[in-house]
Amino acid sequence: MIRARLTNFYVVLAILAFQPAAAQDHGGAAIPGHSLGAPAPDASPYAGMEKRGVKALSDQQIADLKAGRGMGFALAAEVNGYPGPSHVLEFADVLQLSDKQRSRTTALLEAMKAETIPLGERIIAAETSLDRLFAERRVTRASLDAAISTIGTTQGELRAAHLRYHLSMIEVLSTAQIAHYATLRGYGESRK
Repeated sequence: MIRARLTNFYVVLAILAFQPAAAQDHGGAAIPGHSLGAPAPDASPYAGMEKRGVKALSDQQIADLKAGRGMGFALAAEVNGYPGPSHVLEFADVLQLSDKQRSRTTALLEAMKAETIPLGERIIAAETSLDRLFAERRVTRASLDAAISTIGTTQGELRAAHLRYHLSMIEVLSTAQIAHYATLRGYGESRK
């Protein structure tokens, strides 16, 4: 009885072992010359990123930086009751913004974008420069330190800018609107 079960187990194991590799999803890069283009089982999660124009930034991140979007830089404010102007405008009708509040929020959003878009462009340029240093094998400790310092400083400036505009929204909205915003965004209580 045990022998029959072991034989069946090995038969099933053999069948599974010879299933087409294409049916398996390892999430990695294909092994050149490998049948059916199956992904390499030990491929890095970074596989494919070597083809990016700026290796450290996805196309979405570049688009977000160019558009002045928050990209999570203001999460400390957002999830702690300091709404962002962009999302406040998305909920303008539901929040029952007055004309004055709508106008002030629009002005804050425009000012935020005017400040954050150039900072995003600077980050893209700095990441591109860092990428080139490595790609062209010109990187030194000094050039690396300078590039990272530039990127870090600019990211800090970008984050501070986004946070400042969230802080400014507190002066525009009522306490009830801020609480309603939090509910609409799904923070704390679920949407009603």
